[in-house]
Amino acid sequence: MNNTTSRWTADVAGMTCDACERQVSHAVRQAGGTDVTASWRDGTVTFIAADIDRAALDAAVGGAGYRVRALRPRPGPPPAGGGGDAEWDLAIVGSGSAAFAAAIRATEAGARVVMIERDTPGGTCVNVGCVPSKALLAAAETYHRARSHTFAGIPSLDGVRPDLAQLVAQKDELVAALRQAKYLDLVENYGFELRRGTARFVDAETLEVDGEPLRAGQYLVATGARPALPPIDGLTSVDHLTSTTALELTELPARLAVVGANAIGLEVGQAFVHLGSAVTFFDIADRIAPFEEPEISAALTDVLVGEGARVVTGAQITRVSQAADGTVILEGDLGEAGASLQVDRILVATGRAPNSGDLRLDAAGVEVDRRGFVVVDDHARTTNPRVWAAGDVTATPQFVYVSAAEGALAADNAIAGAGRRLDYTTLPRVTFTNPQMAAVGLTEAEARAAGHQVATSVLPLEHVPRAIVNRDTRGVIKLVADAATDRLLGVHVAAEGAGEVIQAGVYALMAGLTTTKMAGAFHPYLTMAEGLKLAAQTFHRDVAKLSCCAA
Repeated sequence: MNNTTSRWTADVAGMTCDACERQVSHAVRQAGGTDVTASWRDGTVTFIAADIDRAALDAAVGGAGYRVRALRPRPGPPPAGGGGDAEWDLAIVGSGSAAFAAAIRATEAGARVVMIERDTPGGTCVNVGCVPSKALLAAAETYHRARSHTFAGIPSLDGVRPDLAQLVAQKDELVAALRQAKYLDLVENYGFELRRGTARFVDAETLEVDGEPLRAGQYLVATGARPALPPIDGLTSVDHLTSTTALELTELPARLAVVGANAIGLEVGQAFVHLGSAVTFFDIADRIAPFEEPEISAALTDVLVGEGARVVTGAQITRVSQAADGTVILEGDLGEAGASLQVDRILVATGRAPNSGDLRLDAAGVEVDRRGFVVVDDHARTTNPRVWAAGDVTATPQFVYVSAAEGALAADNAIAGAGRRLDYTTLPRVTFTNPQMAAVGLTEAEARAAGHQVATSVLPLEHVPRAIVNRDTRGVIKLVADAATDRLLGVHVAAEGAGEVIQAGVYALMAGLTTTKMAGAFHPYLTMAEGLKLAAQTFHRDVAKLSCCAA
């Protein structure tokens, strides 16, 4: 029995795939390990255990079909450095989801933590991102359904105009409440310090906050990102909207142009469609939602057009200008809109830029890429071994749940030397349009590029009983599989509640399910998740000729 350290690394022979990682991790947990991370590429498994019985570990891992070649304690936290005069173990720049996840994890480990924020605490998600946007989306969808449902006997509210100012005020109350409960209150609960001011690096070992030096053993950059503007002539001179300022409007624009038809542009733009604006979506790509499967993009295009919006793809906007009456004029190759289009407001949603430019990262020896995103390794470490980065300021996927996971990982690695990595292979994504778009795993094109023999199933929602009962069959489910092994590679859904359905796809990919096993699993009748079963059956059967719940 050993108890010299609580952190261990074992070299394991025989791991060759993701499934091996899961089997070895399970075996280590059986032997008493916690916080287990296995890597078949490295041939290692790391874990925490107050005591570890080598014989029990060998037996558990051996029983799973693998062999422990060596077991060694992991080193403790990285040295604080700075000549021993560091006041803090971890200094965090930023106060969003990555920053708070890191602060919580580090203080739980006993570290002295200071967080520096120059603006409103809470970051993008609670202040100007997920929470306010989804609140307005829900309100807009409720209004739209009240006007345009297809159920007999229920009167429509068509002709009743929404009060956008009231909706925005209600949204702002929600944001303020969640900011207090989920961010500000936690500062005192966990006992770290929130310091207001502007942080910049002086050198590789020192920050300054409003000119005052601050030294810490480790630093975390978690400053997030902001809306980016494309290089369109005249754009910076017109009164344009971003995803942030669009959520502050108190008057509904009669005509709205949305430049950029990916997740943010589609969500916010459709909200204005539902509230009654005449919306034109523009994208330079040959289809909207260009990172989704073509069938998903086509389904949402049909929805938007059916709701009265105009969708222009392959658009080349060369110039925008503001007329004397305040309206905005777009010029260029605007497809069916012609060579120019005059609108009341323009919403620009063409991507995000990192908040890294004011940090003097070069003074700390921290490398950024050509767009300004902080370069990190698999452990969230930058090119300065004492500086870490997490969340949207890096080039990793920009989802709040990713930011939080990366913040916790960075704290574990910076404070406890955990050596953890994140696996993004089963990372889900959701776009909160109506119907929602959600996906996990590989697209058909990605699967082919990876060398798989690909089989696909595409199921229109007209074959899903839940959609039929809802009297809304807009959408599609697509499954991507390896034709040689039948293993599921990707799940792609455009449907009401797709964000809930996709979690089943996450678990299916994590478990390495085949389409046959998915088709044979129990799925509750009259749920949208039953569409996964029907889509899996479609690989081998015509579901249009099956009775309800036919296996």
